Amino acid sequence: MLIYGALVPHPPIIRSEIGGEETKKARKTVEAMERLAQRLAALKLDTILIFSPHGPVFQDGLAIRGGPRLKGNLARFGLSRQWEWEVDQELAAAIISDAQKEEIPCLQLTAEDLYGYGLGADLDHGVVVPLSFLADDSVKLVATGMSLLPWLEQYQLGVAIGRAVHKSPRRIGVIASGDLSHCLHPGAPVGYDPRGKEFDETLMALLQAQNRAALFDLDPLMVEKAAECGFRSLLMLLGVFDGWQVEMEVLSYEGPFGVGYGVVSFEPQGEGDGKSSLLSDLRHRREEVLRTRRAAESPFARLARQTVENHLLGTASSTDQGDLPPEALQPAGAFVSLKKHGALRGCIGTIFPTQPTFLEEIRHNAISAALHDPRFDPVQAEELPDLVYTVDRIQPPEPVAGPADLDPQKYGVIVRSGGKTGLLLPNLEGVETVEEQLAIAKRKAGIGLNEPVELERFEVVRYV
Repeated sequence: MLIYGALVPHPPIIRSEIGGEETKKARKTVEAMERLAQRLAALKLDTILIFSPHGPVFQDGLAIRGGPRLKGNLARFGLSRQWEWEVDQELAAAIISDAQKEEIPCLQLTAEDLYGYGLGADLDHGVVVPLSFLADDSVKLVATGMSLLPWLEQYQLGVAIGRAVHKSPRRIGVIASGDLSHCLHPGAPVGYDPRGKEFDETLMALLQAQNRAALFDLDPLMVEKAAECGFRSLLMLLGVFDGWQVEMEVLSYEGPFGVGYGVVSFEPQGEGDGKSSLLSDLRHRREEVLRTRRAAESPFARLARQTVENHLLGTASSTDQGDLPPEALQPAGAFVSLKKHGALRGCIGTIFPTQPTFLEEIRHNAISAALHDPRFDPVQAEELPDLVYTVDRIQPPEPVAGPADLDPQKYGVIVRSGGKTGLLLPNLEGVETVEEQLAIAKRKAGIGLNEPVELERFEVVRYV
């Protein structure tokens, strides 16, 4: 049964044996962790389930650390002490079963799996640091890594885990391990970005206000630029409490080293009325957004979508061309991009036309984006209802003298070095500076970051 939950940070420096005098700068965090430890001790937990972003990370599913016992230390931070816990095998098995019912891959890693993935057997500091405060060896443990699923699916995974927790006869505490923004001020681990503070303040305020739904309205770009490592752990924890009343209390927040440390308790107050599933509400909202998008779809985006749907479903080859503008029958390069739940699912294009018309260019590149983008598995028919399409008509590129002639919001960029070429479209979410644009384009081409390149820029007409 679910007894308690918490969001906690995991900086090794909050252990005085590691931080020494520096630990005093995180006094609020240390005191909050000690208070939390007292609460958990009084609750006499049988098992702790902990999600760590520094554990095994999989794109589309969850890995649970296997074996009869789990151990870890903080030797690489200067503390050689060893911690060890027995694994709650029954809870681990139940989590796998319930996750699979949601068609979310979930497995318990064996020693052979760890070797195959190049992972170590010891627990990561995202587990060891919090549990060094919160759990002695009298409790059992289930330790998971993290997935890179979209936010709603991450929450859905938490809901599945919650079912396993609620059904267990053991008294279970669920811990979401994760630091918040890593860019709170100059000198922070990843440099300064004002959105780091904005993210941390917004997140803490929403939790204090008991506003779980609003977390899914956060600007994804703000979350990305905050360079946090705890948001996905938090979404899973919230999913565990789906349909339950819960009192969330911010015990502390501070960022003394440029990284946000939040300690938040989640105390269950009983089951809801059976009609308060946030998961259902979020699914409905997503469906409404997709319906609105489809209703406002441009003729060229609709052409790309219908081309892919017809190909995968084996339906009629004709597509609704609607009232296409004159440029449909003129040759032009085209990029077709597919997204699923906000994440890129495929993108293939041509700088110069390879087909007689723009219309045919779209059809050809839509199939390639769906089935032949080497970064992704081919799109499957069951994914079609969740896909949205963007078409970019490529204007002729022109050479430029240097980065000063670029603008990532207005111009796409082409980088060339020897026989290697990289391209990045303009006005992409998360690409805000010329430096970012060039770095991504070079990386796509396999060109070194400091390697000199010839530059071209181009504009696009974007159809959504």
